[in-house]
Amino acid sequence: EKLPPYQGGGEMISTVTMAQSTYAGLPFKFEAGTPNIEAVVGWGAALDWMNTVGMDALMAHESDLMTYGTERLTAIDGLVLFGTAPEKSAVLSFGFADLHPYDLGTLLDQQGIAVRTGQHCTQPIMDYFNIPGTVRASFAAYSSREDVDRLADGVERSLRMLR
Repeated sequence: EKLPPYQGGGEMISTVTMAQSTYAGLPFKFEAGTPNIEAVVGWGAALDWMNTVGMDALMAHESDLMTYGTERLTAIDGLVLFGTAPEKSAVLSFGFADLHPYDLGTLLDQQGIAVRTGQHCTQPIMDYFNIPGTVRASFAAYSSREDVDRLADGVERSLRMLR
């Protein structure tokens, strides 16, 4: 109860005067403004969709994209794939010894391909292995093999520009 709120807004304040504010009781003093109702509705719709499609089908789809993505990307000369466990989340992290990940990520972004670049909250281990960062592509239920092809083609196009 002694912890002060970190933001202000409606419903979290009991009274307001020119001299002070009195906060509402717990948990309301930490719940400023209107709750994110649309997110709850959207979450419910997403869960309904996932249950309709089936978790096994969604996992199989992501597994297929990972296999296909690994094949496409590792066929690119000089590409180093980080994290090659046979079962892992639908994320491919990669790089090139002679290119900074930010340069590649910028060119991919200019081609409309969304990736994340950097050290991905793993700076100590990347420093230990002398890795400046990686390019990370994530796949999900709404991703397709065509998306993987766009990624691989975009990497190849970027390499032609950078080398």
